[in-house]
Amino acid sequence: MTAGRTGVAITGALIVLATLSACTASSPNSVSPDEAPSAPTTTTRVPRLVDESDRPLVAFDPCLDIPDDVLAAAGYDPNSEDNADFAATHYTMLGCSYDGVLKFPDVAAYGLTVRSANFDWAIELQKTADNGDDVIPSEIAGRRALLKTNQSLPERCGLSIETSYGVLIFAQVLFGKGGARVPEAQWCTGLEDTAERIVAVLDDFESHTR
Repeated sequence: MTAGRTGVAITGALIVLATLSACTASSPNSVSPDEAPSAPTTTTRVPRLVDESDRPLVAFDPCLDIPDDVLAAAGYDPNSEDNADFAATHYTMLGCSYDGVLKFPDVAAYGLTVRSANFDWAIELQKTADNGDDVIPSEIAGRRALLKTNQSLPERCGLSIETSYGVLIFAQVLFGKGGARVPEAQWCTGLEDTAERIVAVLDDFESHTR
């Protein structure tokens, strides 16, 4: 190599070293990896069942999100919980059933099923009409609701309540003493009170997941 080329090579090397030194030097505002703040993370719980539609995910899971003390205060045994999910390709219903523990006149036993569905209010209205239910429009904690009975399903009472993702559905069933039928006036006994307690939990749940 000639002297001229050697000088050029040395000069180029010095320029590269100076550039690398400038890139790796810490600036006054630089933060080391250990000190860098972590990016905020959000956790969204995946429902236990997910359908194949584009409907919203079922956010509120009765089996996971209703506290035992709320069930007990409403007159149900949390330890009697039994799965009542319903899965279809075009919608999802997550739910559980519970045995009642209070004493009512003419009632030997009773139970409650709570299901959380991701179809909308319009579909719930259509289902109610198709079933031929006797419906009383209502309101629970400022939410649209339907109180439902059906003569073909004696000793049963239903209550549907609108949610941000779909519908929360309650179904109460009674069993008369000694095989006698419970009077129709008692079919819905206590159901609206139970729903109000659980909707209070739903309100708090939705306010923290928005």
